[in-house]
Amino acid sequence: QVQLVESGGGLVQPGGSLRLSCAASGWIFSINVMGWYRQAPGKQRELVATFTIGGSTNYADSVKGRFTISRDNAKNMVYLQMNSLKPEDTAVYYCYADNVLISYGRLYDLWGQGTQVTVSS
Repeated sequence: QVQLVESGGGLVQPGGSLRLSCAASGWIFSINVMGWYRQAPGKQRELVATFTIGGSTNYADSVKGRFTISRDNAKNMVYLQMNSLKPEDTAVYYCYADNVLISYGRLYDLWGQGTQVTVSS
């Protein structure tokens, strides 16, 4: 079984920075896509950024130039460096993994439990 565990959320002032981390645990051979989504109160969950095993990244327009996604394939971890945070970045941030190769097959659309990020003065 594969689990995703996020860390690094919290309260930060506008203009501040936070770094989120996500660790995928289990007997994992590879993970095709890792990334981050977020869900603000009363809104649908939305893409923040993804990072493929081949090195391609994709960002939501609202975070381009402010957020940076990175991953460590050897450790099955993905990170999100968030700079110049705005109140509208306030949301629960979820780690995501897709097409995970394990010993007995592949797993798709895996989610972490979420970590709260609050941007407020």
